[in-house]
Amino acid sequence: MSSSNTTSMDALDPKVAAEQREQRKRKIQSSLAKRHRQEKAFRFSGFAAVVIGLAFVALLFGSILSKGLPAFWQNSLTVPVYFDPAIINAGAKPKITAGETPAHFEERMVAWQTEMGMVDWDALIVNGVVAKDKALESQRDELSSLYTSSETYRLRDMVLKDPSLIGTKKEIKFLADANVDVWLAGNIDRSLPDDQQQLSPEVRQLADKLKAQGVITNSFNTNLFFSPDSRSSPATSGLAGAFMGSLFMMLIVIVISIPIGVASAIYLEEFAPKNMMTDIIEVNINNLAAVPSIVFGLLGAAIFISWMHLPLSAPLVGGLVLSLMTLPTVIITTRASLKAVPPSIRQAALGLGASKVQTIFHHVLPLALPGILTGAIIGVAQALGETAPLLLIGMSAFVASVPTTPLDQATALPVQIYLWQGNELRNFFEGRTAAAIIVLLALMISLNGLAIWLRKKFEVRW
Repeated sequence: MSSSNTTSMDALDPKVAAEQREQRKRKIQSSLAKRHRQEKAFRFSGFAAVVIGLAFVALLFGSILSKGLPAFWQNSLTVPVYFDPAIINAGAKPKITAGETPAHFEERMVAWQTEMGMVDWDALIVNGVVAKDKALESQRDELSSLYTSSETYRLRDMVLKDPSLIGTKKEIKFLADANVDVWLAGNIDRSLPDDQQQLSPEVRQLADKLKAQGVITNSFNTNLFFSPDSRSSPATSGLAGAFMGSLFMMLIVIVISIPIGVASAIYLEEFAPKNMMTDIIEVNINNLAAVPSIVFGLLGAAIFISWMHLPLSAPLVGGLVLSLMTLPTVIITTRASLKAVPPSIRQAALGLGASKVQTIFHHVLPLALPGILTGAIIGVAQALGETAPLLLIGMSAFVASVPTTPLDQATALPVQIYLWQGNELRNFFEGRTAAAIIVLLALMISLNGLAIWLRKKFEVRW
């Protein structure tokens, strides 16, 4: 309706015009109120989604921390050990004599080491505990059940390394047996009948008594970081072997995947002709990024182990498999970073006489570096947490030593978590599993934090 008709209608019928204006006003107000309600509902839904997500993350981290943090502490016995010459009766350490052949000296050394292995090292530890409380003399058998079995070998190795310890007294800390640690930590129901307990009633009472006396104390568990896995002595099980295996694999991923991925992305984005072949390559790269990781494990087992005959369960094979898996991520993120550089940078460089290669490497790449570093680090962090492909190349095998080269048998942190989770001594390894998850998460969060820091440091605002 035109303004002239409205004016004439207002003049002819003011009541009707006023009512129509009121209706329009109410309609507009109703529409505004509806839109405001929809906006509030949307904002509330988004806020609720964020809160729910954070709640689940907090629940996850809370559960892991509550189970894992206590595993960083472990019960141990502090005992004054007297290296009694009457018990360590293997004689003095052999020394080479004039005119003696190396073979004969080696024979005497092996015989001395064999005699040292026959020493009753348990007696030294038990004597040290009895020295603190003479009333424990009648419970020598129970005392030998309090500490883990590998501690006797540690005592032997100390004397083998330094025979001058014989005849001296030294305060030494021994790890409590895994079942004793579970009992003292309260990870088992104390009301269970004796036939469902791992320890005899006498050992349980003795452990509680020594705990009350301060002989058994709870201290930070360094073995978790510096010892390999162990089946014969679960109390000494640690992540050293798995950590070194993961470290070797990550080094291989960094050396292979990042240079090849970045170079491929530069060629595809800046130099490759736009034709059907490059389109097919780009589609396959995008598809590879979505392929399940276990498929790369099958590929690695077929190529690197069955065909190339590389050693089974070696970090070299694991690193190669993870490099294949990481390549698509590095290529895609690098290409996205190169695309984000404004075309004016290229045009200006070319206009000043720079060649295509100079333009890319002297101007475009430095500006795309934050995104490239971020993508590379995120790819490495993703590879660090992978488990499925490593299981298929044999890295789930039990390895009781710390690898020194990428060709040695090893496992990885996520695989170690998988193995501990299925251990039959569940009450003890449940906490260790959570502690290993905390270590793995700390490494991954650190890598992601490094990526964020590098992006902020080298970021250029246009």
